[in-house]
Amino acid sequence: MHFGTLSLPARLYLLTWHPEKRRFTGGPDLHLVVRAGALAELAQRGMLMEADGIVTPVVDARTGDPVLDALLELVEQSRPRTWRGWMAHRSRATLRAVRDQLAVHGYVREGRRRVLGLFPARHWELERVGYAEALHAETLAVLSGPQAVTEIAESDAALAVCAATGKLRPVVTGGDRRRYQDRTEALTDRSGGDSPELRTLMDHLRKALASAVAAAEAARSSGGGGGG
Repeated sequence: MHFGTLSLPARLYLLTWHPEKRRFTGGPDLHLVVRAGALAELAQRGMLMEADGIVTPVVDARTGDPVLDALLELVEQSRPRTWRGWMAHRSRATLRAVRDQLAVHGYVREGRRRVLGLFPARHWELERVGYAEALHAETLAVLSGPQAVTEIAESDAALAVCAATGKLRPVVTGGDRRRYQDRTEALTDRSGGDSPELRTLMDHLRKALASAVAAAEAARSSGGGGGG
């Protein structure tokens, strides 16, 4: 199945569909993972660079994707930030925009249910189950092998790296992340293609996502919330 028509952050959102539980199980740090995917795609397209650890946009560059372009505009108009800074800054807006985009294109739809049988609550339902299940299987195959890393598309490598680093449980468990640590590092390198600069950038981005998720987990443990 070809997934090239969907952006990297949109595919990361669909990876939160749990095939066995038949529902989305994104977790409290999904906004960080989706934002990381958007940053990674913009970097792969050559629209975000790094200068002394600071994310630098190509001014007035646009992709044609409203979610990615909105993030580019935000980076252009905001004060300078590191990769980790951009993981969190207004990242829930990117998550909402991705979800709305998927709804417009018929991948998800908004549903209604009652909590405790009394209180109405919003939730999201998957329309294209077969698509999400195939995406899940292919991403897990990229992460676990046996296909050679050099044969994997750069976008698919970035998708697997973000999913593993961001701890998307429908794709990987804690044991999987430890088992595939070397593979994840190799996929990070692959996501940068033939450019040494981009390979370094993608490594910094992966480490920033890991740091942002760890900080959010620590904040929740101490009762401080997850931020975003």
